[in-house]
Amino acid sequence: MTTWAIGDIHGDIAALERVLARLLPRLGASDTLVFLGDYVDRGPSSREVIARVRELEQAGPCKVVALRGNHEDTWARSFHNPNPAFLLHRGNGCAATWRSFTDRPPAPADAELSDDELLQLLDVASWLPADVAAWMAARPAWYEDEHAIYVHAGLDGEDQHWSHPSAGREKPLFWMREPDFFTGYHGKRVVFGHTRTRDLPTDHLGFFRRLVDDPADVWHRGDLIGVDTGAGMGGFLSAVSLPDLEVIESR
Repeated sequence: MTTWAIGDIHGDIAALERVLARLLPRLGASDTLVFLGDYVDRGPSSREVIARVRELEQAGPCKVVALRGNHEDTWARSFHNPNPAFLLHRGNGCAATWRSFTDRPPAPADAELSDDELLQLLDVASWLPADVAAWMAARPAWYEDEHAIYVHAGLDGEDQHWSHPSAGREKPLFWMREPDFFTGYHGKRVVFGHTRTRDLPTDHLGFFRRLVDDPADVWHRGDLIGVDTGAGMGGFLSAVSLPDLEVIESR
């Protein structure tokens, strides 16, 4: 039984379809496909990405687990109580999701929204389908099998002490970027997204490896695997298999 984990998609349906074209023919009923969350924002096709993931949940060809990322968690909460600090921050790319669901053409990340458009974006319940918001809210925060623990961002803890997802707070599973986790975690393998691999530490690599390794690649350090290779942000989408650590990329 093989588990494949796919990193943050962020509205890049083209990258997702390229990865799936290479991956789906290899999957059988005993395999598992885990999406690590952040299906929306930044890229132009958030609606299409969610529809594709939901289709896979229903149709297989294997078990599919779609985790909740910090972006889905915030959108689901904003359906009832909009969060302007998150939704209007340009770096989060939320306007791209609003454009996707309201059939507006894509725009550059730095495009200005008019006052009327800002108000429309913040009136989330008027344009985000209720079933999509409910789907986002219902996504699990973590998954575990014999190979690894799968989370969007990381675990709750500090220094050398990190809680199993069932025993820690939920918020770090969506938001955690603690350097101590990336450099000091030891335990059952954890596969995560959220932090782009090019931003993860490389002090575990020798001098030669630092020269030849691509910092955008899937990141592997001890018992940790980082899979956010920047889809929707000028990077690409990656999937990694467990336990053999084969990688499939959209580039």
